[in-house]
Amino acid sequence: MSMSKFNEYKGLNLPNVAKQVLEQWEANKVFEQSVTSRDENKPFVFFEGPPSANGLPGIHHVMARAIKDIFCRYKTLKGYQVKRKAGWDTHGLPVELGVEKELGITKEDIGKKITIEEYNNACKEAVMRYTDVWNNLTRQMGYWVDMNDPYITYENKYIESVWWLLGQLHQKGLMYKGYTIQPYSPKAGTGLSSHELNQPGCYRDVKDTTCVAQFKLKGIEKEEVITIDELHDDENEPVPHLKPLNPIQEEIYRLQQNGEEVFFLAWTTTPWTLPSNTALAVGSKISYFLVKTINQYSGKHINIILAKDLFSKYFEISDNIKSKDLIVGNHMLTLAGTPYENPENILNDDLLRDLPKELINKGRISHWDILAECIGNDLISLEYEQLLPYAQPYENADKAFRVIPGDFVTTEDGTGIVHIAPTFGADDAKVAKDAGVPPMLVLDENFNPVPLVDLQGKFRPEMGEFAGKYVKNEYYKDGEAPEKSVDVEISIKLKEENKAFKVEKYEHSYPHCWRTDKPILYYPLDSWFIKTTAVKERMIALNKTINWKPESTGTGRFGNWLENLNDWNLSRSRYWGIPIPIWRTETGDEEICISSVEQLKAEIEKSIAAGFMTNNPLADFEIGNMDKTNYDKFDLHKNYVDNIVLVSPSGKPMKRETDLIDVWFDSGSMPTAQLHYPFENKDLIEKQQLGVADFIAEGVDQTRGWFFTLHAIATMVFDHVAYKNVVSNGLVLDKNGQKMSKRLGNAVDPFETLDKYGPDATRWYMITNAQPWDNLKFDLEGITEVQRKFFGTLYNTYGFFALYANLDNFTYAEAEVPIANRPEIDRWIISKLNSLIKDVDAAYHTYEPTRAGRAIQEFVNDHLSNWYVRLCRRRFWKGDYSEDKIAAYQTLYTCLEVVAQLASPIAPFYSDKLYTDLASISGKGNTTSVHLSDFPTVNESVIDTDLEQRMDIAQQVSSMVLSLRKKEQIKVRQPLQKLMIPILNATFKRQLQEVADLILSEVNVKEIEYLEDTSGVLVKSIKPNFKTLGPKYGKIMKQIAAQVNQFTQNDIQEFERNQGATITVEGQQVELDSNDVEIITQDIPGWLVQTEGGLTVALDITISKELKEEGIAREFVNRIQNLRKDSGFEVTDKIALKILQHNEINEAINNNKNYICTETLTSRLDVVNELNEGVSVEIDQNLSTLIAIEKFN
Repeated sequence: MSMSKFNEYKGLNLPNVAKQVLEQWEANKVFEQSVTSRDENKPFVFFEGPPSANGLPGIHHVMARAIKDIFCRYKTLKGYQVKRKAGWDTHGLPVELGVEKELGITKEDIGKKITIEEYNNACKEAVMRYTDVWNNLTRQMGYWVDMNDPYITYENKYIESVWWLLGQLHQKGLMYKGYTIQPYSPKAGTGLSSHELNQPGCYRDVKDTTCVAQFKLKGIEKEEVITIDELHDDENEPVPHLKPLNPIQEEIYRLQQNGEEVFFLAWTTTPWTLPSNTALAVGSKISYFLVKTINQYSGKHINIILAKDLFSKYFEISDNIKSKDLIVGNHMLTLAGTPYENPENILNDDLLRDLPKELINKGRISHWDILAECIGNDLISLEYEQLLPYAQPYENADKAFRVIPGDFVTTEDGTGIVHIAPTFGADDAKVAKDAGVPPMLVLDENFNPVPLVDLQGKFRPEMGEFAGKYVKNEYYKDGEAPEKSVDVEISIKLKEENKAFKVEKYEHSYPHCWRTDKPILYYPLDSWFIKTTAVKERMIALNKTINWKPESTGTGRFGNWLENLNDWNLSRSRYWGIPIPIWRTETGDEEICISSVEQLKAEIEKSIAAGFMTNNPLADFEIGNMDKTNYDKFDLHKNYVDNIVLVSPSGKPMKRETDLIDVWFDSGSMPTAQLHYPFENKDLIEKQQLGVADFIAEGVDQTRGWFFTLHAIATMVFDHVAYKNVVSNGLVLDKNGQKMSKRLGNAVDPFETLDKYGPDATRWYMITNAQPWDNLKFDLEGITEVQRKFFGTLYNTYGFFALYANLDNFTYAEAEVPIANRPEIDRWIISKLNSLIKDVDAAYHTYEPTRAGRAIQEFVNDHLSNWYVRLCRRRFWKGDYSEDKIAAYQTLYTCLEVVAQLASPIAPFYSDKLYTDLASISGKGNTTSVHLSDFPTVNESVIDTDLEQRMDIAQQVSSMVLSLRKKEQIKVRQPLQKLMIPILNATFKRQLQEVADLILSEVNVKEIEYLEDTSGVLVKSIKPNFKTLGPKYGKIMKQIAAQVNQFTQNDIQEFERNQGATITVEGQQVELDSNDVEIITQDIPGWLVQTEGGLTVALDITISKELKEEGIAREFVNRIQNLRKDSGFEVTDKIALKILQHNEINEAINNNKNYICTETLTSRLDVVNELNEGVSVEIDQNLSTLIAIEKFN
């Protein structure tokens, strides 16, 4: 081993390093070894959230997979056995919509132009199309997951386990069928669950045509009621069976008797639903006005009813009347009651027709008279004429078109009267049903009740001129949408018929399908539901035991979702997915939920015996045989199981419910379904608890997707959590904070990025740039900076070590030099290293990779390279191979070895290269791979906190002084005389004194003056930091700031000495720390002053003649050293120098001759008057001379 050499490199090429290491991993089966070499009785359970391979991966997948990989690698280093089973999510809308587009068909064509079997086969082929691409990304980025044995959700074993879970829910009474209003995607042709509707980005701000419609009240007839004045036909004979009119009805009756029309005003953002209106809802306790005004489109006088609190939204009010003081009798009659008649066409392309300026002001009408006031209860049961009478409800039509109470009615917007279309809104359906009002359902050609809009989103034939038109322009194919949407056309029609009070564009939030990007409808559907609300409280309780990163997602986004949980709409009216395993009789009074292939085979035998089937398609299936070939004998998809007819206990035929299940149930079943539980691996689930993940991670969009379905299924079936720790990572945006998309041209190709920058730099940048749960503004320049600053520094540090270790034949063969015997600088970096191990271990353990990466980066850049190696470089290249030099090599080796291990979860390739480059020569650790090594253990005995603090002071003071030099443009080689540092306390003084020589050497200053009392020397000011005070103290922030601004010099000095202060503000004790204020020190004449984190330094910048000469001498040393190198001299060669005299340098050379000669190994130095040959060197600005150099013999 003594002849072995550490590898030396001529440059850092991270992409090539990754390729080389990847080859070694695969040749040595390192991933497999990382699993088999760990104790199987110490498992760390990880679940892979399955991607769908019918789409291509993006740069955000690199981020998501890096996060997963980090903690699995970390736990492996900690001795856990971490099995990582890959998976493929193979069902659902993304697959089906992609196949339909490829085949040029729509959902309606399936079963007509193409059989269901052909269609499903096309889906099965498409879903795995990009498997190789995904596998390549997985390999290239270093994500360790078992791709050779993935779980695939379309395989029969997986489906059987899903059916078993559904069977458990069915047995517990947690499944039911209901006809309800559900979110529905016409473009996808299926209903959606509430968690799908709440995926990020589903609710979008849109600008729609909205309409305040006028619903005309039916006449109040004398035959129906008698007015209060006519209540008695005879003074002694009251009429007992007739109810008197209330005051508002009296006024309406009076108006109608005078031939005037009265209208209810109701606002809608979806005018296409107006033909389906069957009721108007009012708030029972809300106050309403009856107002005489003018219709701005027809110019006709009308009487309208709307909420009092919304009056000023539509009508201009005089300056002398406040909105809250409006009463009956208030009026503004600009045209003295004369109607404005417009004989011309009252419509234009903008849908709006301005009245004369004196009638309308900023959209509000100034022609009005308040006739009466009432509450909602006074309006209930009044009837109105159907607004758009295209069709009547097929049953109970006589109970439609009346005013009903609605406790959800508010006066926040609209008119305080809500248009009720029970077929297109869940709240509408409920309030109508409670009031006995029928929905607008008509009978189709098969005499089935259906809404006026079909499942494609088109109006039915009953809709006259609107028949066949889509209710949303977004449903048309590209380029086929009409200029005017049906919302616009309906609004125009209402204007023409004096039925529209106000039409305008309005921006509001509207839900869109998460897969088609098209608006959804709320639609009456016959669906299967999972009763998640029945276990809501248990789900909330279990969620509180989960460690969410960040915590706010668990308590906020996810926790709030659970608090407002709805039952899970399981049904999907599609073809490619897992069928709902429920068979029912035609009447629905008998049903069976199939939980296994064995059960299905047995039930088919019963059906054959009953004469409903002639043969058993599962005849060849061998019960108990778990071989894949046995399970490949059949197919559990729709095209197969829909042909199976079962028999009920009473002997009736049962057919399968035609829907599929929500694809999110597929993925939420994976903890057990990936292991084919309970048919196989029962011990793994029931004894080893492998059905509960120690850790999962996915994007924030999965909060109400995979995270929810995992949690819901585990709670309902097993009564425990599905995962213990979860990282919900944020979005990967472009460098400007915009969402990446091919359409915007700002998407980043993950393969190009990995090829150019390497996976290590890419991963390190993504992890250390921002916390995983924060959105990352992805900038390629940031990766370049990581390459240079972190990996370049680490590479150069190893290169320095390898160069000199090889020169001295160091291979770590010598006995370990005891830490106590090593110099203080070695003991400091070893202490820092062990503190780093502790910090990084804690960060990984608490799922905070950013904190881990930044700590490693700081150690390498600021402590190991910029401080330790720089200060110790002479120990490596000078002197004999002594214990001190061996200690230096052992110390630096240990630091590099440990850094490689700590960094390996984030940067797996370069860390492995660095580690094995070291281990292959020393024989220490695992020579095959860093990923087979054990995580470094902390040696508490070598952590010297006081030493670390002393060196921190040295580093901080040096950094501050060098900053002052840079500010004043004083070169570091120019010596300065004095540095003043105020003393904070006795401990600080001792620590500063112990590193004083080091500081003076670093900053090239002659002495330090310790200021015990700064009064009269330093003047400081203090100001509050509102960025920290605001979040902490909120309302009293200004009072705190005022008190801080009153601090005296003594107060500031005490604040610095104690690193904070306690003050009392409005009876409240306030703890201030150094982050809550900014302390600024004024400069002293001839000095530069800087304060940072409670530490102040004052630098004397007066340069005497002697200091100036010494500075010139140091510049000469630097130029001579460069000439030695350029001339090809060996490090040990002695030289002779001739320097051309110059008035400004002669004395500097002569007075510092010994120093110059010693530093440059110069045996003879002559200052000459003439020099014909030599190299011109610049010593200072506008100061140059010639130097001749030769080897001294």
